Amino acid sequence: MIYSSACAYAIRALSWLALKNPQGYTLLDELCEQTDLPRHFLAKVFQDLVRAGVLVSARGRGGGFALARPADSIRLMEVVEAIDGTQALKQCVVGMARCNDEQPCPQHDQWKPLRSQIRAFLDETTLLRASETLNRKLELIGATSPAEALARDMGPKRKR
Repeated sequence: MIYSSACAYAIRALSWLALKNPQGYTLLDELCEQTDLPRHFLAKVFQDLVRAGVLVSARGRGGGFALARPADSIRLMEVVEAIDGTQALKQCVVGMARCNDEQPCPQHDQWKPLRSQIRAFLDETTLLRASETLNRKLELIGATSPAEALARDMGPKRKR
């Protein structure tokens, strides 16, 4: 696993949020119920994402959390930076204080290209792409996607 639990939860919750309500607010309780993520933990993670400018929050009726920008402009690297920081992508894979091309650790030559690929993946992958991948997975397992549930819930109201 290349992310902490907090970062993995953030990516998972943001992917659901981008699918369910990409331009509006969603209550944290509703998101936790749908994703099976722990509310208290996710609340702290989301506050970090608000401070980083990935999310916005509003209190009161119609409030909750919303993406600060369109999902196609939020990169996974922003999420990783906000939650975990990028130090792990810069340091030696085996923890040596000095590890570089001139003084490599035993895994330096193998780890260097992998680190570059991970950075490229995080820089290039948007939240929109992550949410589309989540939607495909949900379709494969036959689950109702957040977008389908919202469309069903927001569909034409029947007169009584």
